[in-house]
Amino acid sequence: MDINEFREFGRAAIDFLADYLENIRERPVLPSVEPGYLHELLPTEMPKESENWKDIMKDLDSFILPGLTHWQSPRFHAFYPSQTSFPAIIGEMISAGLGVVGFSWICSPACTELEVIVMDWLGKFLNLPAHFLPSDPGNGGGIIQGSASEAILVAVLAAREEKVRQMKKERPEMSEGDIRAKLVGYGSIHSNSAIEKSGLLAATKMRLLDSDENSILRGEIVQQAIESDIEAGLIPYVCIATVGTTGTCAFDKLEEIGPICKKYNVWMHIDAAYAGAAFCLPEYAHIKEGAEYGDSINFNLHKWMLVNFDCCAMWIRNANALTESFNVERIYLDHKYQGDSKAPDYRHWQLALGRRFRSLRVWITLRTYGQDYIRSYIRKHISLANLLLKYMSEDERFEVAGSSLALAFFRLKGDCSLSKRLLDKIVERKNIYMIPALFQDKFIIRFVICGMDPQEKDIEYAWNEIKTVADEMFEEIKKEQKEIVEESQIKEGKEIHVDNNNNEKVIFEKINEISDVITRHFDISSDTTTEKTKH
Repeated sequence: MDINEFREFGRAAIDFLADYLENIRERPVLPSVEPGYLHELLPTEMPKESENWKDIMKDLDSFILPGLTHWQSPRFHAFYPSQTSFPAIIGEMISAGLGVVGFSWICSPACTELEVIVMDWLGKFLNLPAHFLPSDPGNGGGIIQGSASEAILVAVLAAREEKVRQMKKERPEMSEGDIRAKLVGYGSIHSNSAIEKSGLLAATKMRLLDSDENSILRGEIVQQAIESDIEAGLIPYVCIATVGTTGTCAFDKLEEIGPICKKYNVWMHIDAAYAGAAFCLPEYAHIKEGAEYGDSINFNLHKWMLVNFDCCAMWIRNANALTESFNVERIYLDHKYQGDSKAPDYRHWQLALGRRFRSLRVWITLRTYGQDYIRSYIRKHISLANLLLKYMSEDERFEVAGSSLALAFFRLKGDCSLSKRLLDKIVERKNIYMIPALFQDKFIIRFVICGMDPQEKDIEYAWNEIKTVADEMFEEIKKEQKEIVEESQIKEGKEIHVDNNNNEKVIFEKINEISDVITRHFDISSDTTTEKTKH
């Protein structure tokens, strides 16, 4: 491909993306393919000769798009957002074209220094404690990791090595292996799976602690766990507090956990992957109370700040903890500017050696939108979630289980199997996409505002879809229960005449006689059958 073909291909690619994003509402949010579909469509070996880019674009449209889940659709309401924006796409493209690998300052000074600058911008915008800011005279600083999972693992490994260094001074008779074998970390049972995984990768025990009735990890539980483990001869070394849990976006009590971590010299990492963006809103300042106790913190720009995946901002109180843990020297990595606070070698702050020029798309995006727009954008998402709750509160069949930021969660009144059945039917239709969670031991349905440009019409569309499927489902249940009643009476040798105008009463009266039959049919406990029949 020569430079002229590159220009032509590039223009076509931009047009393709613009058309895709402009018309994304027209596509079912979930694909209608089966596992292995693409293996049947593509060759088993790469082509021997070059192919024309126009043919590649045709295959992209014919083969790849049908197998996508459309994360940028405003009808995607699952997990949390993984956003993009027009300036972020441009930034990604320019970064790819420049081809910079920025593991040390000398590799490309602008790559490193721009990252220091945008991490300072972001820290101030989010009103983070000063000790995290690169501009603060302390040892703090920020880095862009790939994902929250990466940031959590980096924090856990740094905490592990810092605790090992500390224990070797206090207990010189202990070997590093003995110390590591006794290390134990903590998180909430409602925290992201990355926390448990970080314990596996760090080869240390990671305890997931119980939360309160609102899925919030409290200081008292952390203190009890630490004290019991110390008594058992273990060495507590890290606690990951979550601001915005995966299931219900609950906020662990940083102001309770922080002082306990400080008392026992335990590293506190704050995982604010989704909710961290809301730190920029004065009305949500309370969710970061206690962040001043944090040793490190992360949030994902790709979730709620218009920058495409992967882009996780991470700040650390003492950058020396990272450099002492991850520093591996080679003569070919040396340069004369090493150690300058404005020119950090980010290879010491991460797992990999090489790193992408992520700060470029962050810089372009933040400059394009500015502080005021980003705040209004986040507030809009929150208001859209509240709009769904308003619709739902007017339907007596639904129970609003709760909401947090731009996440609403709800269920159908009655047995959990009703909500599960509703969600299965909605997902099967592929018009909107939601996922379940557990809250207070009940099955709930999560509804998150996602997509590139969600509007009120998208919430109205989603509510109509939810309500329509619920209507159809209850009609199906009524029909199924009527058939079960009739089948039961036939087996008993009784003649049955059910008046359509009175069949709900007949069904309700007969239900206790045939509860075992209905239990087998719906696979639910008999004590919930009456509640189901009321619907």
